[in-house]
Amino acid sequence: MMDLLIKSAKVIDPNSEFNGSTVDIRIRNGKIEEIDTELQPQDCEIFERDNLHVSPGWFDMHVNFCEPGLEHKENIESGLSAAASGGFTGVGILPSTSPPIHKKGDVQFILSAADQNIVDVFPIGTISENRLGENIAELYDMHCAGAVAFSDDQKDIANPSLMSRALLYAKNFNGLVMSFPFDSSLCDKGQMNEGTMSTHLGMKGIPNISEEIRVARDIALVKYNDAQLHFNTVSTSQGLEQIREAKIDNVSISCDVAAHQLAFTEDNLETFDTNLKVLPPFRTENDRLELLRGLEDGTIDVICSDHRPEDGENKIVEFEHARFGIIGLETCFANANTALKNALSIEEIVVKMAINPRTIYKLDLPMIKEGFLANLTFFDPDKEWEFQETNIKSNSKNTPFIGTKFTGKALGIYNKKELKTNP
Repeated sequence: MMDLLIKSAKVIDPNSEFNGSTVDIRIRNGKIEEIDTELQPQDCEIFERDNLHVSPGWFDMHVNFCEPGLEHKENIESGLSAAASGGFTGVGILPSTSPPIHKKGDVQFILSAADQNIVDVFPIGTISENRLGENIAELYDMHCAGAVAFSDDQKDIANPSLMSRALLYAKNFNGLVMSFPFDSSLCDKGQMNEGTMSTHLGMKGIPNISEEIRVARDIALVKYNDAQLHFNTVSTSQGLEQIREAKIDNVSISCDVAAHQLAFTEDNLETFDTNLKVLPPFRTENDRLELLRGLEDGTIDVICSDHRPEDGENKIVEFEHARFGIIGLETCFANANTALKNALSIEEIVVKMAINPRTIYKLDLPMIKEGFLANLTFFDPDKEWEFQETNIKSNSKNTPFIGTKFTGKALGIYNKKELKTNP
């Protein structure tokens, strides 16, 4: 494409000397060549919008793109289209495909399939072979092939010995193991948070302790092995408190929260809307407020979408038969920005959506500095808009946010010498 001149954009990047300033940015051959005020066009494309903000490109730590094997729900192309629409220039792809990403060749397939896309892709390999929780997968081979971390996604790793060996093995090459803190043996076909509302609705519950007991176990294993671990989608106040205390003790752990957990509680399930059936389930209002506090005080490092496409066959059914999960790439920022408007600054949100995810994965950080490759997200944090089905780029439509009015919108991305904008 032609060179690009970005006009009157407010920089949101704590690593940039221009942080908080409104500037023009000239990009030539994919690199940031010049940052100043009142730059003049020089045979280039011009990008300008009202209330334009620019930050390092956002990065989603874990998404489900379903390819190979489940392309009717999502494929890599449609998933990356959703990511770009949501303002993401990078994603970590979970291994819950069919077959799962559990060998070197699987990692190479994902990288090859996404090679030409504007969005950077980083495969996540399994912890166990075939996600069966029995034998450790080929972690080092996958790491060498390009796997950025290891996870069995939402498959419960019940065997503490397996998790301990994975932590110890990954430590040898500075690899990252991720834990979904969930003890399935305590849930017995649970459908929603265990509490007053589950009793009222007559549904089997998923107790808080199913998360808390796994958090406690895995923190103990990290300490025992002097290793590092990342917790995915924390949802309970007590689980969060355990992580907070471990961080104070300098245990090498980090964690993220799914953006939709900031918007809903168990009370919203009274409508039996299957698009609100997620794992971990929506908890109480107190839990939701504690998640906001965890984001404020830094206990929660990252905000992610936990994008989980499901087709109508798995969602347009009775609640107890519906699959868990919602799509979230296109609503992640808007949802988080709306929920956190009075809690976090826009810079703090950007840190949790662009900088911390890459830091945890030990990836190079894009910065808004002269000489750096341009990897940018454009957005308006104050734009009020309504999310509609026509905004969805995903193959699946399982979202409770259709018709929701948000504050804050991704306007486009620039990466790999390419500009992609939203209407």
